[in-house]
Amino acid sequence: MKGCETANSPDRGRTVISRALAILGTFTTDRPQLTLAQICRQTGLRHATAHRIVGELAAWGALERKPGGAYVVGLRLWELGALNPRALPLRVLAMPVMEDLHAATRQHVQLAVLQGTDALVVERISTAHAVPIVSQVGGRVPLHASAVGKILLAHGDETLLDTIVGKRLSRFTPATITDPGELRVTLAECRRTGVAIVREEMSRGTYSVATRITDSKDRVVAALSVIGADPATQRLIPAVVVAGRSISRDLRSAR
Repeated sequence: MKGCETANSPDRGRTVISRALAILGTFTTDRPQLTLAQICRQTGLRHATAHRIVGELAAWGALERKPGGAYVVGLRLWELGALNPRALPLRVLAMPVMEDLHAATRQHVQLAVLQGTDALVVERISTAHAVPIVSQVGGRVPLHASAVGKILLAHGDETLLDTIVGKRLSRFTPATITDPGELRVTLAECRRTGVAIVREEMSRGTYSVATRITDSKDRVVAALSVIGADPATQRLIPAVVVAGRSISRDLRSAR
């Protein structure tokens, strides 16, 4: 019968929760707005199933329906995400220091934490005339090609490093480090200095410097960076390091 599940149906064997998570997982920084038909194509769910679950998610506030009929992520998820104990105290304590660093550099200043095999940007301060960059708050950047990513990867466990270098390293520009051996050398230098310098590895014309942020047990819990268009961005290393130490000190005092 048309519309019913079959043995080969993509809906078969999936719980309601897994289907709902699959729907939410279709929304990314590249796909912030999706129609129901697009959600069905991305998830493989039948139209009737997707329609029902999307309706429930929208009623709860996890999704919002735009006037044109497309859906976007709802504020209810943002409210829940803001309660995450790993990000909330960090963002609150880091913001005054990030504002000072931004005022001094007039460049992008961003804060990131490790999320799976990526760096998740949890806060950023930008200026209107700064160099365009690909990252945004709530977005992810690769560990091997970003300054914050290199800091987090350098201080991550060996399993994470093996996972990253064990797969093909994506090349974003001609300057992106894609050789596993070269990446390991770069990360060893990051561990030694506590600083990462990236020159046009994510996008042409962008240069960044990052440093580590540590907690009361001296674990690296985040990375702070400045991103600009000046090839001599490394001159900002002292300011970035001082800012990172300040956030680390405040984070240790708050625990």
